[in-house]
Amino acid sequence: MLSQTSLRRVHFAGTAWFVLCIGYILVLSLRQAGFQWWVIFSLSGYSALFILMLISLYLFAIFRGIDRSQKIEIEHPLTSSAYYTMFYNLTPLLGSIVGSLTVIGVHGISEILYGIALGTLATTFMVWIVSDPLTASLEKLFPASREHRRERFLQAKILRQQKQQEREELIDRVIAQEKEEKHRWGLFLLPYSEKLAELLSARQINCQQAEKEAVDVGVTAWKMGGLHCMKQLYTMTLEQSKQGFQNSIRIEHLSNWWDGIGTWRSSSLS
Repeated sequence: MLSQTSLRRVHFAGTAWFVLCIGYILVLSLRQAGFQWWVIFSLSGYSALFILMLISLYLFAIFRGIDRSQKIEIEHPLTSSAYYTMFYNLTPLLGSIVGSLTVIGVHGISEILYGIALGTLATTFMVWIVSDPLTASLEKLFPASREHRRERFLQAKILRQQKQQEREELIDRVIAQEKEEKHRWGLFLLPYSEKLAELLSARQINCQQAEKEAVDVGVTAWKMGGLHCMKQLYTMTLEQSKQGFQNSIRIEHLSNWWDGIGTWRSSSLS
């Protein structure tokens, strides 16, 4: 059985060789096009594109390695095996052998190196880009693979439904708690709303005393449930005014008196 250390070393060696061959082909092509060395390797010239290409190719190789490690053995019995992974990582090195066979009889060093690099590029492209995805797709057609994939999707669907149901139940509990809390507030705030309606009625003479008592009630509501509780008390007071005082109170005074209590502002209800 191949160890993970061996696979990592082969992966690094194959990727490094692949990047080196790509770099050689690029440099040789630029030289044949008439570019000078200082242009090729100048930081303000084509080397920025050259370096970016090398980094992109290396990141692609890393991504392919990560994607391969996440394959499920039952669904991909071939491409997830250690021997296939070793072959996949060895592809650039095997490509150099293919390239060396194409330059038999050639005497120029640059032509030999170019043939080896081109063989590496062609073989790696065929395996990584064409053959590997095609093989992985064909593996999905196996009966065992299709059955396991169907079961996996079914389990994932059930898990999503369970999470959705848990979220809905949580929302229902929160709504129920809010309703229960509002009901509890309503029972507690009922006498306060009646008192505020009386303080705000047209029959109230001492405005300063009324404001002081209204502020005390507002502070009590704030301590009990914050801004939401104060708004509920405000609404209840408005309802009390309609029932007992025939809209003869100045409800806007209450919002102004409460201004500054907690997060209440005179524009809170707008």
